[in-house]
Amino acid sequence: MDILSLKGKFNQSRDYSTDDVNTLMDFAKKAYIHNEINIKEYRLLVRELEALGAVIPDDYKEDSLIEKS
Repeated sequence: MDILSLKGKFNQSRDYSTDDVNTLMDFAKKAYIHNEINIKEYRLLVRELEALGAVIPDDYKEDSLIEKS
């Protein structure tokens, strides 16, 4: 899956379109969690979205269950 396909899937499920890379990253994460895309597709999408400027919010990082080293 590429970003264009992700945008189409987003538009179909939400009845509006977006070019916001952070919103698309959240949508990709939910698609992965719900087994709509596999880990390989998810990783590729995250890399592409991060290259376009997507970031994980700081408050999300603070609430993470993963220990910081």
